[in-house]
Amino acid sequence: MRIGIDVGGTKIEGLALADDGRQLDRRRIAAPRGNYGDTIKAIVGLVTSMETDVARARLDEAPKARSRVGIGIPGAISPATGLIKNANSTWLNGEPLADDLAEALARPVRLANDANCFALSEAADGAAAGAPVVFGVIIGTGTGGGLVVNGRIVIGANAIAGEWGHNPLPAPEDDERPGPQCYCGRSGCIETFLSGPALARDYSWRGGDDMSASEIIARVDSDPRAAASLDRYERRFARALASIINIVDPDVIVLGGGLSNITRLYDRVPALWGPHVFSDRVTTRLVRAKHGDASGVRGAAWLWPAS
Repeated sequence: MRIGIDVGGTKIEGLALADDGRQLDRRRIAAPRGNYGDTIKAIVGLVTSMETDVARARLDEAPKARSRVGIGIPGAISPATGLIKNANSTWLNGEPLADDLAEALARPVRLANDANCFALSEAADGAAAGAPVVFGVIIGTGTGGGLVVNGRIVIGANAIAGEWGHNPLPAPEDDERPGPQCYCGRSGCIETFLSGPALARDYSWRGGDDMSASEIIARVDSDPRAAASLDRYERRFARALASIINIVDPDVIVLGGGLSNITRLYDRVPALWGPHVFSDRVTTRLVRAKHGDASGVRGAAWLWPAS
């Protein structure tokens, strides 16, 4: 059995998979925000309870063998130090999460960036199954990215492959300079324009009420400000993805996260990215994740191949 754990800013989700890919259990708990030690305890508790309950469901008194555990995190392991870096769940940064989890669970664990896990899941048996080069994009609270080539996650020499969200927004217009401040310390990052909070901020700055991205989307047909904000969002999204196509040239770009549910993105964004792509035609497909919000945790489980 494989267990995938997706560590988010507000929740921690677990998924148990049989070796044939069947889902045996899936559950989520609240994330202990701001507390590293409690995060370790929460992950261990989730793994232990899933192992026990799956064993009982199989009429075993106890698990016959400990499961293999894969962890998706909102950051990366630094190749230089072995510590977590670049996590927007900032209490993980600078901590030896892989070592501490291996010790607490008394077994090896595999960790990967959550966007890499998402891309791996969709490349394995999701919306991009069979595609040689897949770029996964998560657009929600943040803007993550992951790259899978021939079924394998590309991590990179600095463990930052796919981190498109912390590049500057390409071809900024006059009112997009210098751009909003980003938590990474720079201004004008793609994440500050394309995340859910970024859409909400754009709407507010243009005279709208304070509301969530989902509320803004619901008002697009009745509120001209909401329609204008979504139009700006799509044009920015097209420019940002065009830069990925120019560098990586993926066969498929898969969208996940809350904003991936905006149906019109899949027609409007490809219609807008052409002028920014250095090619006479663009055959890259933009698709919605097949596995929805389960893709990240499924990809974490897929960090261990079936035995």
